[in-house]
Amino acid sequence: MSREGVHHSIHIPQWKKDEIENIKKLLTTYSSMGIVGVHGIPSNQLQLMRKNLRGLADVKLYRNNLIFRAFDESSDDVKQVTKYVVDQTALLFTNENPFKLFKILEKGKTAAPIKPGGIAPKDIVVQKGPTSFPPGPIVGELQGSGIPAGIEGGKVVIRETKTVARAGDVVNAKLASILSRLDIHPVELGLDLRAVYEKGMIYESKLLAVDETVYRNNITLAAQQAFNLSINAAYPAKATISTLLTKAASQSRNLAINAEIVMPDIIDVLLAKANAQMLSVAKLASAKDANAISDKVKEKLAKAPVAAAPVVAKATPEKEEKKKEVPKETDIAAGLGSLFG
Repeated sequence: MSREGVHHSIHIPQWKKDEIENIKKLLTTYSSMGIVGVHGIPSNQLQLMRKNLRGLADVKLYRNNLIFRAFDESSDDVKQVTKYVVDQTALLFTNENPFKLFKILEKGKTAAPIKPGGIAPKDIVVQKGPTSFPPGPIVGELQGSGIPAGIEGGKVVIRETKTVARAGDVVNAKLASILSRLDIHPVELGLDLRAVYEKGMIYESKLLAVDETVYRNNITLAAQQAFNLSINAAYPAKATISTLLTKAASQSRNLAINAEIVMPDIIDVLLAKANAQMLSVAKLASAKDANAISDKVKEKLAKAPVAAAPVVAKATPEKEEKKKEVPKETDIAAGLGSLFG
C-alpha cells in the first residue's frame, strides 16, 4: 500500500495534525526550506545552533513521518524533496538566498572529536613530529593504534606521517581515544544542509558549494576574453570603442606610411624615409664611382649613421598603442577621410 494510503486509513491524533498543518503553513510563509541533517549533534549544541540562527532561519524538529505527510499534502514540487528526508532530519525555513544560507551553515560548523564507533568523514592523518606527551605507556598505545611512535629528547614523537583511517571507516574506541588526546578533531559538527527548496526549484548542497574566488576569477577571465574577442573581431562596444579607434588610427597611419600617401600628419615620416632611401642609393653609387654624387650629398653621407638603412614603417606594438593618447573620434574621421577620399 502506498504511503498516501496508509496516511488516509490510519487515525491521526490532533497534535500530529497540528504539526502537519504547521509545516504546510511554514512552507507558504517563507521563500525557502532547507532539509538539514542533525545526526550526532548533542541536544544542547543543537539548541545553541538554533539560537545563533534566530532572525535568519527558523529550525524546526519534526518526526519524519509527519514531514512525509505534510509534503504529500503539498504541491508536486514539494513532494520531490521527500527523498532528502532520511535519518535524523530538521526543516529550516528562511527567506535567505540558498547560496548564502549554505555559506552561513558551513561557517557555523565546528571541529569535534570522533566518537568510538563513528564513521570517518574523511581520511584521518596523523602528522609526524613531536607531541606534548612525556615518555610512558602512551608510546605503546600509539603503536597499538598503528601510529609509529618513539622517544626523542625526553618527548614522545611520531616518527612518520600515518593515515590511520580512510573516509568511511569505522573508528574503534582505542583509536578514537588516541585521536582525542592528540587534539585531532576530524568531525565537523553542525547542521548538514542536504538540499534547499525555493520557488519550485531544488538545490542540492553540491550545487550550493560555490568557491567564490574561483567563480570571481572565472568572471574576470570571461570578461577579458570577451574584450579580446571584440577587439580582434573589430566589434564596437562601449567598453572597446576607444581601443578600437586607437587601433584603427594606428593602422591607418601605418598604411599611409607604407603606401606613401602624402598627408600632413605623416609628411615628416615620409620625408625622413625618402631621405634615408636617397642616402642608401647614393652610398651604393659612390662605392662604384666617387664622382657619381655631388659634394653636398657626400657631406650628408659623412654625417649619416654608419649603418644607414631605409626606414620601414611597422605596425605599432599593442603595448605602445596603449601609451599613446587616444585620438578624438573627429580627428580620426578626418584622417580616414583624407586617406581614402
